[in-house]
Amino acid sequence: MTIRLRLFYKVILIILLFLAGLIIAGVIFPIIHATCSISKAGDNCNQLKVSWLKCFSRILNLRIKIEGAVVDGAAILVSNHISWLDIIAIGQHMPSCFVAKNDILNWPVIGYLAVQGGTIFIHRGDKQHVRTTAEKMVWLLKQNRKIIAFPEGTTTDGSYVLPFHSSLFQPALLTKSAIQPIALEYLGEAKQQAPFIGEDAFVPHLLRMLAMKELHISMKILPVIKTSGKKRHELAKHSRDNICSAIFSVSDYPHVLQTAPK
Repeated sequence: MTIRLRLFYKVILIILLFLAGLIIAGVIFPIIHATCSISKAGDNCNQLKVSWLKCFSRILNLRIKIEGAVVDGAAILVSNHISWLDIIAIGQHMPSCFVAKNDILNWPVIGYLAVQGGTIFIHRGDKQHVRTTAEKMVWLLKQNRKIIAFPEGTTTDGSYVLPFHSSLFQPALLTKSAIQPIALEYLGEAKQQAPFIGEDAFVPHLLRMLAMKELHISMKILPVIKTSGKKRHELAKHSRDNICSAIFSVSDYPHVLQTAPK
């Protein structure tokens, strides 16, 4: 199949997927919430979200090699952040809620789906909103939910990992929930093409991803970090260290761990 034909075919599938997403988010989700208990509604909506993300993954032809397993029960899963594809790669494998930047609200279709799907949005630089975000995370953890967060606060090209914002770790301490790091790495052609950084816009980047035959991703689900007796800054550093050591070679590790572009 030629690149142009592949792109045309996948664009049609994505349009259909987005239309289905709008129906799920705008019609089915409200019906579920109106007819089910809070707990049951959350479970049903999460299953629909997972199914939708799996369809998205199949259209993009994501080839994900997974190592490790996710802990049972309430947990905050923290990952390095390279692209919006990270959300699909991780989210299709577990019912969860995402913590994301409010920039996504401006993305066509995706912004609406994220809101209706229960994404928690962070407004950078707004301390009051950071507290509100923490309260929402605490509530979800008390409901035995899983939360996926990207503590770098932005994306990188994957060649380094920025320092983690520690505020996202506080809800786990308050609820005594697990913290589990996830190390993501794009391989092959995807290593150069997948990063969503700088002035990239969602639609052009999506089209580039659709034009690719397949995208290879390594996802290492690392051991749970013990929180007993630790402060959030320690947990943030420990999580980042573990992710760096899982991705980078020994010779690269000290450099990557200590420096990052300003």
